[in-house]
Amino acid sequence: MTPDTLAARLSVLVKSYDVRGASPEVLDADVARALGAAFAVETGAAPGDDGAAGSVVIGHDMRVTSPELADALAEGVTSTGADVVTIGLASTDMLYYASGAWELPGIMVTASHNPSGDNGLKLCRAGARPIGRDTGLSAIAERAVKGVDPVVARGSVVARDALTAYALRVTELVSVPAGPRPLKVVVDAANGMGGLIVPAVFARLDVELHGLYMDLDGTFPNHPADPLDPANLVDLQRAVREQGADVGLAFDGDADRCFVVDERGELVSPSAVTALIAARELATHPGETVLHNVITSRAVREVILESGGTPVRTPVGHSLIKAEMARTGAVFGGEHSGHYYFRDFSLADSGMLAALHVMAAMNAAGCPLSDVVAQYERYPSSGEINNRVADAAAVTARVAAAYAEYDQDRLDGLTVTADTWWFNLRSSQTEPLLRLNVEADDEATLARVRDNVLTLIHQEETP
Repeated sequence: MTPDTLAARLSVLVKSYDVRGASPEVLDADVARALGAAFAVETGAAPGDDGAAGSVVIGHDMRVTSPELADALAEGVTSTGADVVTIGLASTDMLYYASGAWELPGIMVTASHNPSGDNGLKLCRAGARPIGRDTGLSAIAERAVKGVDPVVARGSVVARDALTAYALRVTELVSVPAGPRPLKVVVDAANGMGGLIVPAVFARLDVELHGLYMDLDGTFPNHPADPLDPANLVDLQRAVREQGADVGLAFDGDADRCFVVDERGELVSPSAVTALIAARELATHPGETVLHNVITSRAVREVILESGGTPVRTPVGHSLIKAEMARTGAVFGGEHSGHYYFRDFSLADSGMLAALHVMAAMNAAGCPLSDVVAQYERYPSSGEINNRVADAAAVTARVAAAYAEYDQDRLDGLTVTADTWWFNLRSSQTEPLLRLNVEADDEATLARVRDNVLTLIHQEETP
């Protein structure tokens, strides 16, 4: 592959937080090999002047092209003289565990919740420290295009089990006390990596597991592995009601996100999960800082303050939140997209830890999940409404002008705040979409504000 061709492909693949795109049409073995070599050099795993070689840990999900991409990455890394520790099939938080526990830079081959035709790479430095476009990803891409000369003494590749240690670690971090009976839990793995990690972790718990779509299948034959889309929760909700289960859990493709359904089959807002975990973390870490992003419910900030913590509002995005956690020393951070970050887990996000917190809270309270989370579900919200627009900046400016009399900030997109409502309008980092989130004190106010903003968004431009 010529440098120009590689540069063109990387211009499409490199996103704000990771590498992602069609595979093998754009992201193929040649691209992965070049990125692997560049990654080894940029992270210091390749031998330096002293000749000492480091290692890179590599894991991959169940997508059709993932094994080939993982092998190509290993070839690229070892071509520099660095070694590779491969953990094989893994969830993204399992890769983060390995990077943190073993103090190695890591690469996870996954496109998370994207369609089956995509694949991608999530990159981190030793200790699971994130790598985004502005924190090394652009430099890695540039070095890949320039090329890295191979060395004579290639590095080695060794396989190492991470699943057993991962399952032990997460159950150490969040203890789920036994209840009067085993919790009946339905898990929808969406044929993703939840099918690997859930049985390993739940074997250490007093739970009765009912699995949906637990077989690993990167073609996603049952439904897309994106629990943020309500259509992909229908099977889980039905199963919870039919089984008389206590809780339902939906994991995305790489199982770093978890969505929760209560015993009635109703979705528990990720903001409510964030508030629940924040209260639990602050009970054992009094006075600490907790992060929440700009689209979490106002209830999250309220609960953090009520629990004696210090709330810090952040932009959306895992690399940004992890960096802010490191800066503030925050004990926990939550996103409305279902990402939950833990200081004791190398600041990394883990859907499994969030699930364990929910189950632990249920057993501690001794009541249905709907009762447990009722105190955190305080305000009606619109959910995320995606809008395709020709010019996101112009639309955002039009909305800002229409609400000029209200408090506004630009921490991430446009947030407009009034006494009884707020909304956030922000551009997607990965798709040509403008995302709207609205929250209000009551349903009537919510509908009024939501409809007014949507009208402004889709207003035809005057000539």
